[in-house]
Amino acid sequence: MSHQERPSRVPTEEDTRGAAAEFYRANGVPQLVERALNELFFHEPRDVNGYLANYFTNLSEPPRISGLKGREVYDARGQLSIEAEVFCIVCNKEKSLSSAAISSHFGPMVTSLERKIMSQERANHMMTATQWINGPLINMLKGQNPCDQSDVDLILSNFFMARFLEEKDVWNKENEESRSPSEPGELFSSPRSAEAKDNKIVKKGKKSNTSEKPFCPTESPEPVLRGSCAIGSVSLAVAQTAAKIQGLPLYKYIAALKNRKAPAKFPIPVSLVTLLSCGKTSPGKLSLLEEVILIPKAGQRVKQIITMALGIQKEMMRIMSTSTKAGATQAMLCDSGALAVTYERPEQPLDLITEACSNSGLALGTDIHLALNCAAPELMDCSKGKYEVSTGVLKSPDELVDMYRTLIIKYPAVVALIDPFRREDIDQWEKLSNMIGDSCSLLSDLTCKLKAPPLSGVRGHILKHVNETTVSDLISITSEHQGSVLMGVARSEPCSDDSLSDIAVGLGLGYVKLGGLSGAERMTKYNRLISIEEELAKQGILLSQEKHPPPLFSDTPQEKSTTAQSTV
Repeated sequence: MSHQERPSRVPTEEDTRGAAAEFYRANGVPQLVERALNELFFHEPRDVNGYLANYFTNLSEPPRISGLKGREVYDARGQLSIEAEVFCIVCNKEKSLSSAAISSHFGPMVTSLERKIMSQERANHMMTATQWINGPLINMLKGQNPCDQSDVDLILSNFFMARFLEEKDVWNKENEESRSPSEPGELFSSPRSAEAKDNKIVKKGKKSNTSEKPFCPTESPEPVLRGSCAIGSVSLAVAQTAAKIQGLPLYKYIAALKNRKAPAKFPIPVSLVTLLSCGKTSPGKLSLLEEVILIPKAGQRVKQIITMALGIQKEMMRIMSTSTKAGATQAMLCDSGALAVTYERPEQPLDLITEACSNSGLALGTDIHLALNCAAPELMDCSKGKYEVSTGVLKSPDELVDMYRTLIIKYPAVVALIDPFRREDIDQWEKLSNMIGDSCSLLSDLTCKLKAPPLSGVRGHILKHVNETTVSDLISITSEHQGSVLMGVARSEPCSDDSLSDIAVGLGLGYVKLGGLSGAERMTKYNRLISIEEELAKQGILLSQEKHPPPLFSDTPQEKSTTAQSTV
């Protein structure tokens, strides 16, 4: 058989690889590129650019933080806030991947003088925060992997604690110098604590009730450390950066942080919508109810909830405009994005909502329920030992227990009370809880009292992402305190960052409070929640929330497992 007639041998994969390798060597192709091209040729012949990009990205060094930039920005109310920007080295290129700003909460401001003082104090806070970000925090975080959230947050928290202890020593020295030798020592001073110093609560001309315990002065609130909002802003910006590097939406990244891996399905938190505001900053005399909050039935889409709440709001405005006392009940939109009404008694706003729901064909107590944000700690008159529930109307802690009990009996749709007392009124928390039983839940603000002892009867907690709160803090707190509601700051310092919605979804919470339905900063968060819900539904990983009976949270063993899925 001639040479031409011999059957040709089919080249094997080994032959092809050898020929390719010889070609690469002859043309000076590096060995690493050679391997990549071989893999591409045999496994991904169509996706040339994408495959090679991913191949070499996986071989590159881990991303690292190269710098931070802090800048003063203005929030939705025209007040100074701080924004943190994170720069990273990714694939040997420096990139600005994310920036974030969180709300800065400095407590209630009632009088014009307090607002003026706080405005200057806010400016000082933001200037210090900018200096922190552009100075020591850059040096401390430079070279850190942004995907190591716990390590980054530990550095931030340690820095904050060091600054806090330094300032604490200064505050203590100032208080020692300003206090007379006969006065007992105090860690911090405040107008509220000064009022309580000489408080005996013994009224002349009245018989003392021996069964009542002496009035417990309100604990002095810890001052907000100047510059603390830099900590929360940098932590959030780093989390957003890591999510982008990993190609994940923020909520999936946070879910993976909390659960060590992203869950198979995600629930969308039920939106708690603020309908009315009657607090101290509202135009009326009533101070007790800072907010009346709509609790929709679980299982509804976010769009349905917003449409329903807007319909109730529109009907309330119509009722007030046609009322014979229109001048006395005229409503306006307040800082929380809800209607601020001029009422004198707590029954009036609840009657208004009842009428509006009835006119709209909604069954109050079935289709929707209500929560009352009482904000009682801000109403305590320490000189009298009573709560000023309305202008000139004072109630002792025990009298306030009776008032709440009457309201809950008259309005069974009210299934949650937020901060009905100060933390110091321990007996009243327990007494009210025993009175109302399972018909209503008591919730307490946990934001500034993370290490405080638990209150009897409390089933849930309010948590705000403000100041020095890091992403790791939120994960830790919501894991430890089952039954927490993540909320935006009720009436001040809103920011347009929509990450609060991602955080609530990522933490696997069942309830989130974003405020009223007005203002770009709030609607941005609602729109983000809608977007996440649509994305999850499209991917087939939207977890449908089960219908929940009142109250919001239950401490019974049978319901703890479901509560864990439905709370921040």
